[in-house]
Amino acid sequence: MDIHSTPIERPDGILAAPLAIVDLETTGAHPAWDRVTEIAVLEVADGEITAEWSTLVNPETPIPAAIQALTGISNAMVADAPRFAALADALHARLAGRVFVAHNARFDYGFLRHEFERSGIRFDTKTLCTVRLSRRLYPDHARHNLDSLIARHGLDCRARHRALGDAEAVWQFLCRARQEHGDAVVGTAARLIAKQPSLPAQLSRDAVDAVPEAPGVYLFYGEREVPLYVGKSVAMRSRVLSHFADNLRSAKEMQLAREVRRIEFERTAGTLGALLREAQLVKQLAPVFNRQLRRTNDLCGFVLEARTDAPGHPATALRLVDATELDAALVAELRGVFRSKRAALAALRGLADGHGLCLQTLGFEPARGAQATQGACFRHQIARCAGVCAGRESLAAHQARLRTALAQLKSLAWPWQGPIGIVERNKTSKTRKGSDPSSGSDPAEVHVVYLWCWLGTARSQHEVAAVLEQARRPQFDLDHYRILERHLANGKARVVELAVAPCT
Repeated sequence: MDIHSTPIERPDGILAAPLAIVDLETTGAHPAWDRVTEIAVLEVADGEITAEWSTLVNPETPIPAAIQALTGISNAMVADAPRFAALADALHARLAGRVFVAHNARFDYGFLRHEFERSGIRFDTKTLCTVRLSRRLYPDHARHNLDSLIARHGLDCRARHRALGDAEAVWQFLCRARQEHGDAVVGTAARLIAKQPSLPAQLSRDAVDAVPEAPGVYLFYGEREVPLYVGKSVAMRSRVLSHFADNLRSAKEMQLAREVRRIEFERTAGTLGALLREAQLVKQLAPVFNRQLRRTNDLCGFVLEARTDAPGHPATALRLVDATELDAALVAELRGVFRSKRAALAALRGLADGHGLCLQTLGFEPARGAQATQGACFRHQIARCAGVCAGRESLAAHQARLRTALAQLKSLAWPWQGPIGIVERNKTSKTRKGSDPSSGSDPAEVHVVYLWCWLGTARSQHEVAAVLEQARRPQFDLDHYRILERHLANGKARVVELAVAPCT
């Protein structure tokens, strides 16, 4: 098939615009740190190729052996090639004003945006992805990668996995599609694609269309049902689609788009429910791409406990409790909550320095040996401890200063007598008269909370009672606490004390 002499009628619609059919070869799949090794551009106007340009590019980094084997481009071949920065201005001018056409346009467009940004140039243009065009025009076929198109349509690719050869194959596909379907059909398909965010090749449009434009959490799964990501939004479908935008800049987002195979979702009445459920699912599933909501295994805080050191001498002991002990009953006694033992001890050392406390007496530093003068700790010898360890002050005075110091740490006192329900409604919908709240159509939810522990969410009085009944030993979660505290602090939340379970 001669790509330069193929008779094509003058196109209409989006294909009538000047086109730049682009293909890249790269050192890998991550635009944030991989680089371009070859670029090809076919300039098309009025259905004809008007210019053809390609060049090797020095990526300024070694090409992995596997990539060399795939493309045939070696380190020696690019050693004397121009760097991208030297090509950037001329390439930008060549692409200006043209629709950017590529097979899997997300990949090529994303790489070029990163390369242009490294050169201080903003690159932003319309794109047309021929993977998506093939899906729309040939929906009966399961595979739409370039090898499948070459075999299915009998395309002539003189150099597969080289930029110019692949760009020519993409042009041939456009020509063949217009011959088989007509210019009007292809033009309409191209316009519809231009209005829709692109989807990864392995994800069906139906999977995204099933996600409602409503509040909730969504879950991405990869191969072998590996949890990849948990997200939340007040408009889930739009948020899901944003992960697959053509102009993605984040290497993490591009990798996520490549690996996702399945989507699940859970509706909530509003933002609070979505935030609470997201934090819970991230800890339960440990998705690969979630980093912000960390696990709570290392959470800890301080409590003061009564004890008797000697007959007639009552005192209190300071103890650091870890996440396994942080249930609802202990939360109200906590002074400070920390992500790690290291952070907790650092805070305690700061308080000790400011209030002359003895960490040895408190049990957070080992007692010095027989050589220590009068049992004095090292901190006393450098004037950071007031000397309870050396008999310079009474234990009662030290304990009083300890309480004063601990008052500077955050207290998690619970301001209600018992559990509460935070009622949340979907602001964008109304409950239909006679609807069944348990069916999922009722926008009302009650988030049951006690001693800053989220016990669960209910949609009826019966469910509220069940949540309270099942909450035998609720565990404290710092992320849930912060979410609840922020939500309640604005004074707008509808809070009902649960002497009688509400859901109206």
